[in-house]
Amino acid sequence: MPCMPPRTTRTTKKPIEPEIVVPVPVEPVILEQETITFKRSHFFTALSVLTFGLGVLAGYVIWGTNLFPGLRSDSQPSNQPAVAATSEPQYTRYDIPTEGSYALGPADAPITIVEFSDFQCPFCKRWHDEVYDPLLAAYPGQIRFVYRNLPLTSIHPDAQSAAEAAMCAGEQDKFWEFHEKLFSSTTLGSPTYLQYAQELKLDPVTFENCLTANKYQAQIQADSNFAIDLGINSTPTFFINGLAVVGAQPLDVFKQVIDRELAGDFPN
Repeated sequence: MPCMPPRTTRTTKKPIEPEIVVPVPVEPVILEQETITFKRSHFFTALSVLTFGLGVLAGYVIWGTNLFPGLRSDSQPSNQPAVAATSEPQYTRYDIPTEGSYALGPADAPITIVEFSDFQCPFCKRWHDEVYDPLLAAYPGQIRFVYRNLPLTSIHPDAQSAAEAAMCAGEQDKFWEFHEKLFSSTTLGSPTYLQYAQELKLDPVTFENCLTANKYQAQIQADSNFAIDLGINSTPTFFINGLAVVGAQPLDVFKQVIDRELAGDFPN
């Protein structure tokens, strides 16, 4: 389950559907029912057609399947090609920029995973605790993992400040270490951030000044605006080479998508 904010009046694109959205099936076409009125002449015409059909059926029963050899269950298959019953599923591959965001893994890795996350979201924390490390370990050198911010401030009052603190730690090359501490924490807030800064041996004055000035507020807001405009309305939301996976999905879901992507099963 993802963390989802209350509804707002902000105009957004159609939300990305919850859970895994790869592939995206084509919407079925529903035809409206129509009311048909028969005249008496139409009735007799229809009755004649029905009578003829019953006669043909009776002939089939009496004379055997030689009348319609194509209907015999033991007949040889026709040389005519079969018509496909279903169409190919459609896939949506989103363009997710990663410039200016913190990333782990080789720049030329075949798989890029972009996570839109919230440090106070319990489902984000659960995914981090259960899936994050095993996923990276399962594909050594094959994944570039990118973190982008989507603090849901309407339900997580400390999410914005936590995101800013992580960015301030990033100034001193400690973003990912701070990221780990935030997701392992049971409390957030300025005292917690200062404690983590001390544990990571950050310059305390530089770090505190960065926090006080809200230096990265605009950048984090830009991340959030991009996500909302794209249609993301819950955290965590992931994009695997642009293919969306929504929610704290288990490891097997990510492996299925990644394995198919590496095998070239998805269209570009």
